[in-house]
This record gives sequence, structure tokens and C-alpha cells, in this order.
Amino acid sequence: MAEVASRLQRVRIHRALSRPNLLFGADRELVLVTGLAAVILIFVVLTPISAIVGVAIWMLVIGLLRMMGKADPLMRKVYLRHLRYRPSYRPTASPWRRY
Repeated sequence: MAEVASRLQRVRIHRALSRPNLLFGADRELVLVTGLAAVILIFVVLTPISAIVGVAIWMLVIGLLRMMGKADPLMRKVYLRHLRYRPSYRPTASPWRRY
């Protein structure tokens, strides 16, 4: 028995391969989309007020997204999968059964 245990090979699993892809502590895609929306607001209106509002909105949203990322880094993916589910499923023995 000890002979078998000594022959087992250990394989390292690097943390970078199993951790969620976050940017600023929030979901990467949501951070980039909100940053793009803020930049579009700033450069379309081209006033100092729009720059202040765009930066303020982006900072507020980043704060909210960081809170969401701290609660559950995969919350966006879980929510999108939740939307695809039907409200109820019929109790059938097989998915191919005719109703």
C-alpha cells in the first residue's frame, strides 16, 4: 500500500487557472462596458460637466460592481443562466417523452 502511494504523481493546479477573471475586483466585461459607456458620454457631449458626470457615474458603478464581485465573482454568469430557465418543468420521465 505504501508502495502505491509513493508512485502517485502530484500535479500543481495554479490559482490563475481556477480564479474568476476580475478587473478592479469586479467582473471584467461589466467594468469594460461601463467604462466604454462613460467614455462615450464624455466624448459625445464634450463639456466639462459631462466629463465630471461620466467619471462620477463610472466610479459609482465600479463601486457597486466591486460589491457584487466580492459577494460572488460569478454572479453575472449565474444570473444569465437563471434567465434561461423556464418557470416550471413538467414532471416527465424523459426529456423526449411526448406530452
